Amino acid sequence: MEEFYTVAMILSIATFTLSTVSSPGPNNIMLLSSGLTFGYKKTIPHMFGIMIGFPFMVLLVGLGLGLVFEKFPIIFSILKIVGILYLFWMAFKVATNKGSLEVKEGEKSKPFTFLQSAAFQWVNPKAWIMAITAISIFVTSKDDSLTQVVIIALIYLLSSIFSTNAWTAGGVVLKRFVKDQKVVRILNIVMAILLVASVLPIIFE
Repeated sequence: MEEFYTVAMILSIATFTLSTVSSPGPNNIMLLSSGLTFGYKKTIPHMFGIMIGFPFMVLLVGLGLGLVFEKFPIIFSILKIVGILYLFWMAFKVATNKGSLEVKEGEKSKPFTFLQSAAFQWVNPKAWIMAITAISIFVTSKDDSLTQVVIIALIYLLSSIFSTNAWTAGGVVLKRFVKDQKVVRILNIVMAILLVASVLPIIFE
């Protein structure tokens, strides 16, 4: 490990990845809402979609996808617009959730599946910015770039395991204190607003 990164650099990457994946953003706000609405067990596929989907994105960006955006910035701009519009739609879905404390099988309101969650990373503007930033900062050697990219992706995987569990658990804990489904509906509306707010810096950057 020392041949590719110093211990100090590993700690720096870990600090960066943990802070970026743990900060409020589309993934975490939706996990909080899912934990509150559906509970921990039903949110597990959603969590795994983020745990696997985002590090996989980091890996692909590190393997050259980022160069495509550098050469054709219009592609990234289009992707960002599509992602923001999709997030607005997701915020609407969260806000209009009926707020039932007990979600029964067959109801229209369902948590993200693994594939939906993993696919969501590709339209999440914050995820793209995080991935591109991490690769541009921490890939420091052309000769060892592949190894460094893999290390960064693995550290993001570990950080995502912590953050997804923490945010989902936060929703579950919140649910224990909420006994009125009207309050759940209000909280979902608040989280929908936060979801929109999380992409405002990206819109106005």
